[in-house]
Amino acid sequence: MNELDHKYEVDIILNDEKQKLSKEAKSELMESGMMDEKGKLKIKGVSPKMLKRMKQEYVVCPVMEKEVQFVQCFVCDNFQSRVTGQVLCKGDPLTGNGS
Repeated sequence: MNELDHKYEVDIILNDEKQKLSKEAKSELMESGMMDEKGKLKIKGVSPKMLKRMKQEYVVCPVMEKEVQFVQCFVCDNFQSRVTGQVLCKGDPLTGNGS
């Protein structure tokens, strides 16, 4: 099996409290159908238990150079895979509003 092509291996950090999504991230999730109008996440193939856990995690994004909630990272075009507490990130420049 070939290794996924990635530029960064980013650590996933657990926080006891839920991380807040930015307004831009929320609007993008709504546009893509991954969040309803009430703000509830509905990502196909991800269990409610895993979504709850993902809401408490964040990463320091090497592309955006700031902390972002893991859900935002998960739906990013640069996201490759989540492997043992790390995210494999392509590291490509983001286009559009930068999710």
